[in-house]
Amino acid sequence: MNITNTQFLIGGLVIAILIGCLAVFLASGDPDGLESTALYVQGEKTLTGDSPEDGDPEAVGVSDAVEYEAPLPDYSMGEDGGKGGEIFAVLAGIIIVFGLAFVATRIVAAKKS
Repeated sequence: MNITNTQFLIGGLVIAILIGCLAVFLASGDPDGLESTALYVQGEKTLTGDSPEDGDPEAVGVSDAVEYEAPLPDYSMGEDGGKGGEIFAVLAGIIIVFGLAFVATRIVAAKKS
């Protein structure tokens, strides 16, 4: 049985969407790797201790922390969006990354031919 490139891409996209939607319900609310590492580097967290108040820099008193406004903070549309907003944020991220990767591979393939 041969799988075409289109079937392979669609299968991968479906798997990514399933994992992303399940992650909304299964992910931990504690700071993840990047957020936890940033707190560790800033000296606000130890590797084995409890996380400071959900990793909020304002709550732990870090005044010189780098701040930015994310379009969909914490993979959600705010508290009003609920789980539906989180699923929308995940799906938007998957589709944007898939589109960027698809365009990049098309550019690389065009340069090779």
